[in-house]
Amino acid sequence: MLRDRLPASVGVGFKPEHFDALVASPGPLGFIEIHAENYMGAGGMPHAMLTKLRNSYPLSLHGVGLSIGGAGPLDQAHLQRLKILCERYQPESFSEHLAWSTHDGAFFNDLLPLPYTDETLSTIVAHIDDVQTILGRRILLENPSTYVRFAESTWGEQDFLNEIARRSGCGLLLDVNNIFVSATNHQIDPLAYLDAFPIQHVGEIHLGGHAPDEDDEGLPLLIDSHSAPVADPVWALYAEAIARLGRIATLIEWDNDVPAWPILRHELERADHILTRHPVEQAA
Repeated sequence: MLRDRLPASVGVGFKPEHFDALVASPGPLGFIEIHAENYMGAGGMPHAMLTKLRNSYPLSLHGVGLSIGGAGPLDQAHLQRLKILCERYQPESFSEHLAWSTHDGAFFNDLLPLPYTDETLSTIVAHIDDVQTILGRRILLENPSTYVRFAESTWGEQDFLNEIARRSGCGLLLDVNNIFVSATNHQIDPLAYLDAFPIQHVGEIHLGGHAPDEDDEGLPLLIDSHSAPVADPVWALYAEAIARLGRIATLIEWDNDVPAWPILRHELERADHILTRHPVEQAA
C-alpha cells in the first residue's frame, strides 16, 4: 500500500492563534498541515511561525486553489508559486481537491463539484500530470463533499478516483467527514461507500466537523463546514477506515470558528486513541 512520508500519526491544521501552545505543549502531535495559499507571500510573521514549527514537525501542504477539476488550463503563475513554497519548506506531502474553483480567470472561492465523465477524467489526469511534473512529487487528491449529482455522470465516484490514481500515479486523500456528509446528502450508506473506496491509493486521512441543515423538502443536509468537533458517527466511520488501512497519517481540520487549543487537542487525542490501537501498514 502506498504511503507518503508523513508519519503514521495524528496532525492538526496549523492556526496562528495556536502557535504558542504548539511550541509549549503540543501533546501527541505528529505533524502539521497548512493551506498552501496562505503562505505564498515572501515573508512576514506567517513564515516566521511556520519556519519555527517546520524545524520540529513534518509538514503537509494542502492546496485549495489549483482548480484541478476545472475545464480550462491550470493557472501557471499559481503553480509556480506553489513550486517555490514546496522548494522552501520541502513538505512531506502535498494534496489538493477533486473540485474546480476558477473559470476564465475568475476565482469563485469555493470547491465546486464536477460530473464524472470520460472527458473530465482525461482533463483531471492531464492536470495532475502537469502538477506532478512541475512540483517533482506525487500528490494526493481528496474525495469531495457533495450536495448535487450530475445526470451526465457515467462513473461512480470511487471508480472515478481509482481511475485517476491509476492513470496519473497520484495518491488519494481520504476525507472521512466528506464521506459521511455526501452519504447523508445523497441518502446512501457511508460504510458501503467506504467499502468501495480504493484504499490501496490512500496516503492520508482527514477528519473534520460539519454543520446540520435541511434541504427544501425537509430532508437532512450536511455542510462540510470545518467549524465543529468531529461528529460521533464520523469517529465510528474513521475507526472502520483504520481497521481497513492500518495506522496512517490523520489530520484534524478545524478552519472556521477556531476553538482554543485544549479543545482541538482533545480531538487530536481522540484520533490518536483510535489510531494507535492498530498496527502500522507497511508500504508496498
